[in-house]
Amino acid sequence: MDLTAQLTQQLKRLRLSGILDTLEVRIQQAIEQKLSHTEFLLQVAQDEVERREVKKLSTRMRRASFAGEKTLEGFNFDAKPTLNRQWILELSTCVFIEEKANVLVVGPSGVGKSHIAQAIGHKACRRGYDVLYMGMSKLLKHLNAGRADGTYDRRFANLCRVDLLIVDDYGLKALHPPVDEDFHELVAERYERVSTIITSNLDFGEWGQPFSNPLLASATIDRLRHNAHCLVIEGESYRSPRSTHTPPRKAK
Repeated sequence: MDLTAQLTQQLKRLRLSGILDTLEVRIQQAIEQKLSHTEFLLQVAQDEVERREVKKLSTRMRRASFAGEKTLEGFNFDAKPTLNRQWILELSTCVFIEEKANVLVVGPSGVGKSHIAQAIGHKACRRGYDVLYMGMSKLLKHLNAGRADGTYDRRFANLCRVDLLIVDDYGLKALHPPVDEDFHELVAERYERVSTIITSNLDFGEWGQPFSNPLLASATIDRLRHNAHCLVIEGESYRSPRSTHTPPRKAK
């Protein structure tokens, strides 16, 4: 067995077969640049580290379950001149995640709340944080389904543990027992431990309305708003229909 075959076999045993993707290039580079053994080994190791980081990022992005490719680069800030762009960019540094703080985003339908929330989530993934994006209704259905198949505790624990949970469209539907208690318990468990981003069409003063229990509403909203970054997005909806043009009449 030649040395290349032996090396390939050993790399596979060590689960380092990704090194083979760039090995020939690095060997040729080492010869041309007369690199030392240490310099050559360092470059090969760096290639493997970069490959693993790319793989980890791909896994985090897949697990986040984003609804499309929503990035800050793709957001039309010019259409929202009253929106503080610099503040959004500061949020995208993810310092708020280190602070265990929440981000609450409100505004009418179609102004880009979900886009901004997911764009920050994208940045968090790239910075090594685990992220999960879910609509409010889907989140509560996900938990409630756990009661039927005996996986509630595991599902709840996973939601409590994720570094950044993005809950989209809070307040579209009323919260009746037991889902109102589920949401309260989730907020309480994540409070000052990990960060949550929530978007809503409701003004901040209306956030208690979906709850049928005022005390539960107050306890939940207080925890969400404590030390939270509150963002209001105003303006016309991006989803406005295109203008309808009447075809010109033919001259008689």
